[in-house]
Amino acid sequence: MRSLRIEGGAPLGGTVRVSGNKNAALPMIAAGLLTAEPVILENVPDILDVRSMLEIALHLGAVCDFADHTLSIHCPAVRRTTISRELCSRNRTSLLFAAPLLARAGRAELYAPGGDVIGRRRLDGHFYGLVKLGAKLDCGETYRFETSELVGRELFLDEASVTATEQILLAAVTARGVTTLYNAACEPHVADLADLLNAMGGKISGQGSNTITVEGVPELHGCRYRVAGDHIEAGSFLALGAATGAELTVQGTTPRHYWMTRRIFERLGIRMELHHDHLFLPGGQTPRVVPDFGGYTPELSDGTWPQYPSDMMSCTIVLATQAAGTVLFFEKMFESRIYFVDRLIAMGANAIVCDPHRVVVSGPTPLHGIELSSPDIRAGMALVIAALCARGESLIKSADIIYRGYEGLAEKLAGLGAKISEEQL
Repeated sequence: MRSLRIEGGAPLGGTVRVSGNKNAALPMIAAGLLTAEPVILENVPDILDVRSMLEIALHLGAVCDFADHTLSIHCPAVRRTTISRELCSRNRTSLLFAAPLLARAGRAELYAPGGDVIGRRRLDGHFYGLVKLGAKLDCGETYRFETSELVGRELFLDEASVTATEQILLAAVTARGVTTLYNAACEPHVADLADLLNAMGGKISGQGSNTITVEGVPELHGCRYRVAGDHIEAGSFLALGAATGAELTVQGTTPRHYWMTRRIFERLGIRMELHHDHLFLPGGQTPRVVPDFGGYTPELSDGTWPQYPSDMMSCTIVLATQAAGTVLFFEKMFESRIYFVDRLIAMGANAIVCDPHRVVVSGPTPLHGIELSSPDIRAGMALVIAALCARGESLIKSADIIYRGYEGLAEKLAGLGAKISEEQL
């Protein structure tokens, strides 16, 4: 297991290029099994979660070639329809192989998926969608699906779940008839998956909105497709730059993916510029909490897209420890994400955890380096930012958790001037 040793306080700045979107690449790997022809994906991040999804694809019969961020998936025939507990436990998106297996082989058997422990993460939307489209489900120690045919219909999700929306798209794209999905997730990576499926011959419209229509096609074909840049990785670097006063240029971005991020950063006194293929964060800015009209303490909360992403909350909380003023963070989506704040308090942050969903942060407060561990991907990145802000040395253990979502993190940070090294402990 890797650890990161960080000496805080070094001046930071420069240019960084974000990798391909993790949350788009993972369901795209599952989508590669929907056709017997090769699917070539460009700009795929070389991260642990991608590697674990590829292991599942190989297990099911695909031939995969991954080099220089280009991934080729070729699955002429599905050879297995059962995925082991060990493979399923490595990440949450292992469940997304259910729809391609049903489409290609008429059955699928999977164990409960893994992923970050950030609170309860319902699977009901997956089961609802697949069953309504014609699959029979038997839930015991495993989830066993069978179907003779998937048939399109109107569906309404009780929550705008990203992975449930992706599961339904993967199932409906080759189902007979038309599927209309209401209250669909509309995050950039969901739209990116839909665009890939269209490049493979699908007929999907409405992606990027809450109503998606899928006209089923008899079969899909291969294609070449480029994964969009990771807006969460870009936002993480922006939070780092804002917390340390660094001047940063973040390349490989799409402006519309950062409208809400810019708005939240403005409420912390930080300006940024959105350009057609990069973001610019001016240096020397001093974060300060901007009160709500009337002088009230502001509340910063997450929500389904286009609201502020839950995955950005941890890094933004660290930014607030360096901002003058008091702000309430309301994490609405996951009841365990806030608990990493205890580690910030141990570093010197002035924060009060009110309950599993809310924390009040007052700043600015000097942080000091300590030894700690990474509880999940996004909290791990937040602790890296805290360590770079802190006086002295920090050792972040369990760093492999961070590398599930951030490619080449130590190298990218060193390129910005950070004093950081990887260790095997």
